[in-house]
Amino acid sequence: MKAPQAKKIENILEIHGDKRTDNYFWLNERENPEVIQYLEEENAYEELMMKDTEEFQEELYEEMKSRYKKDDESLPYFFNGYWYIVRYEEGKEYPIFCRKHTSLENSEEILLDVNILAEGESFFEVGSVAVSPNNELASFSSDNVGRRIYSIQFKNLKTGEILSDEIQNTTGKAVWGNDNEHVFYIRKDKSLRAFQVYRHKLGTDSSEDALIFHEEDETFDVNVFKTKSLQYIFIASSSTISDEHRFIPSDNVFAEWEIIQPRIDDLEYSVEHYEDEFYIITNADDAINFKIVKTKINKCGMENWVDVIPHRKEVLLEGFEIFKDYLVLEERESGLLQIKIIDEKTQESYYLPFSDPTYTAYIGLNLEFDTEVLRYGYTSLTQPSSTYEYNMKEKTTKLLKQQEVLGGKFFPENYISERIWADSRDGKAKVPISLVYHKDTPKSADTPLLLYGYGSYGHTVDASFSNVRLSILDRGFIYAIAHIRGGEYLGREWYEEGKMLDKKNTFFDFIDAGKHLIKENYTSSKHLYAMGGSAGGLLVGAVVNYEPELFNGIVAQVPFVDVVTTMLDETIPLTTGEYDEWGNPNDKEYYDYMKSYSPYDNVEAKAYPNMLITTGLHDSQVQYWEPAKWTAKLRELKTDDNLLLFKTDMSAGHGGASGRFESLKEDALEYAFLLKLENEKK
Repeated sequence: MKAPQAKKIENILEIHGDKRTDNYFWLNERENPEVIQYLEEENAYEELMMKDTEEFQEELYEEMKSRYKKDDESLPYFFNGYWYIVRYEEGKEYPIFCRKHTSLENSEEILLDVNILAEGESFFEVGSVAVSPNNELASFSSDNVGRRIYSIQFKNLKTGEILSDEIQNTTGKAVWGNDNEHVFYIRKDKSLRAFQVYRHKLGTDSSEDALIFHEEDETFDVNVFKTKSLQYIFIASSSTISDEHRFIPSDNVFAEWEIIQPRIDDLEYSVEHYEDEFYIITNADDAINFKIVKTKINKCGMENWVDVIPHRKEVLLEGFEIFKDYLVLEERESGLLQIKIIDEKTQESYYLPFSDPTYTAYIGLNLEFDTEVLRYGYTSLTQPSSTYEYNMKEKTTKLLKQQEVLGGKFFPENYISERIWADSRDGKAKVPISLVYHKDTPKSADTPLLLYGYGSYGHTVDASFSNVRLSILDRGFIYAIAHIRGGEYLGREWYEEGKMLDKKNTFFDFIDAGKHLIKENYTSSKHLYAMGGSAGGLLVGAVVNYEPELFNGIVAQVPFVDVVTTMLDETIPLTTGEYDEWGNPNDKEYYDYMKSYSPYDNVEAKAYPNMLITTGLHDSQVQYWEPAKWTAKLRELKTDDNLLLFKTDMSAGHGGASGRFESLKEDALEYAFLLKLENEKK
């Protein structure tokens, strides 16, 4: 079978006096039968080219699935008189939300069995479940397309009846007023921006709902939440670089909304409540790595903010948790997360001890104020995810739950993790790289290595355990994460140096990390592979334009590769809200810079590495046509005989297949692709 080639229809895009020819622009016509036909032809070609791995894919899938406990359940959490549990039953794909009154010994009450709701659906996802303060009602939201547009419904927990109320086109989140009959929720506009907050009264039609807040600035979106104290409801309006919060008492859903601090460019802040004060984490007063302040509820403008935890240049403050007698901080120093306990009575402070060279630690779910117990999570590249309970008074630690790895073949001591540092080409930084490999895997020019990266939005990919990853570690791969600029691994400046007009640092850091791994004899170009998803797909797409011979193969998952065209189209989800990340190409300076790195715009007639590109037809984050156009242009221009495979999930969105184990088939395909390439080298 010959590789598909999409037809070319000349389309000239012009702005700033510059013309771009986009011959595959027509692929954005989702309802066009020729578009669907092309996607299906690409799927058939991928299937044919990977046919020799079908049995191996099934083997990988079963192997990955076998490591999971089939009847697993979450750690019970006590809140408002009930223990809450999410569990899975063997042979079923979807979660069951449950609770038990007062004691875990009491009988189980099923709040929501998602397996029943998902019957007959090719895709189904629950966005959230929220129980009313009186414990008698629950809201739940669902999406059966994959575009992250949720419908909210309600259930009477006493009778089991699903109420007639239904609210469509929402973010999926619902926040209960303390009167047990009103909820606040968020609607999306035509570009899927969260832009309006409504109040709904149970028993009424959603067309009668009251519009509470309309965010008119298209670079902002909104969120709604209740404070940990349950005493206030907040609307947060946020852009990439600015925040504004307004609040009412949870006991009075008709109250006038008060603003904490009106929005100011480059002022970020978020809020929690304790007694008669708000605690605020903010970058005010040039606190680039953030600080914590507090202010009285009745005087909450920034002129009244008083420092609680001052700014520290070398420490990124990522979060905090307030207890009656303790303040707990989530900090990042030299790339590693730390949890700091402060006794508010004695002002004694100390850090919880962690020993792995690279790891993830985080504050867990802590809904109670008056407690000495902190829940926190910990994982590393060699240690499965664990939840601990730490007694802040007694200073004792108890393991509550650790992710089980079934099969009897996994032992942490059989794996080695490291953290090394690569020199960046601009001489301004050293790029951290986290690695894991089996103790029997040698470091050599013949060793396969998979390098993963993201590097956008300040999102940090920390070193964490993966059940799935064992399938390539046990087959001789080294796995590495490049903590490149554009994330916040080394603080806020690490992010600032990898966005806007400094975006290319992200790509060059990744290339420099790959070259460092080769120089240090972990692998060679013949055995080096790259993987990234979404903005990480942009990363690997840009990298193969710059250095196509550095990698033997890449996996680009739902890749954001048509940067200029997407950022010029304000009807596409996320575009306007991301000007602060990429720049606004309506400004020529940003247009020229984007065009110089956009993967689609820079495909050339040259040899490219082997490539597997994936997408979902209903993706709301990165539209399917970006990777489709990229594939078509690569097919037209590339001069090599390497594999170029493009797979579209015709029933999924940005997150891939729904269901607990269905997504493992995507992992199995990706690993089979990498191992196929590797075996061909032998």
